[in-house]
Amino acid sequence: MPKKVLLVIDMLKDFIDPDGALTCGEAARQIVPYVGEKVKEFSAANLPIVFIMDAHDPEDLEFKRFPKHCVFGTPGAELIDELRVLVEEYPFVIKVPKTRYSGFFRTNLSNILSDLEPEEVHVVGVCTNICVLYTVEELANRDYRVIVHQKGVASFDQEAHRWALSQMQSVLGAEVL
Repeated sequence: MPKKVLLVIDMLKDFIDPDGALTCGEAARQIVPYVGEKVKEFSAANLPIVFIMDAHDPEDLEFKRFPKHCVFGTPGAELIDELRVLVEEYPFVIKVPKTRYSGFFRTNLSNILSDLEPEEVHVVGVCTNICVLYTVEELANRDYRVIVHQKGVASFDQEAHRWALSQMQSVLGAEVL
C-alpha cells in the first residue's frame, strides 16, 4: 500500500477562479502553482491523489449561509483547469464529492483511506478555516499522521487562515510545513 496520499480540497472553479461564485480571492490563486507541484510530485511517485470536491444540490441549506456555489454538474463545481490537465492521464486519482465542510461527512473518504492505509496524509486546498480545518479534524480523530502544506492552503480571511493553521498544529497535532 502507498505510504502517502495527497488530499486536494475544493480546488474548484467557484472557489479559485476570480469570477467564481464564492471565490477565495487572490490568496487562493497564489497557491495554485504550489498545489500543482504537489500533484506532480505525487503522480511522479505513483502515489494516490484524492480530490475532495464540493458538489451541492441546487437547494442545499448551506446556501442560507453562503452564496450558491459548486452546484453538482455546473462548471463552478469542476476542478480548476491547471490541476485537471495534470491528472487527465493519471490513473491513481480518486474524486470524492461532498456536501458539507468535512470531506468525511456522508462520503466514502473513510473507506478510501482505510483501503489505502497511508502512513501520511498530505493536505492542500481551500478554505483553510473551513473545509481544510474540518477535514483535518476528522483525520486527526482517526489517528492519521497529517501534514498540512502552508504554501498550499488559503482562505478569503487571513486572520481565520492563521488561526486555523495554529489550531491544526497545536490542537489537532497536524504537522504544518
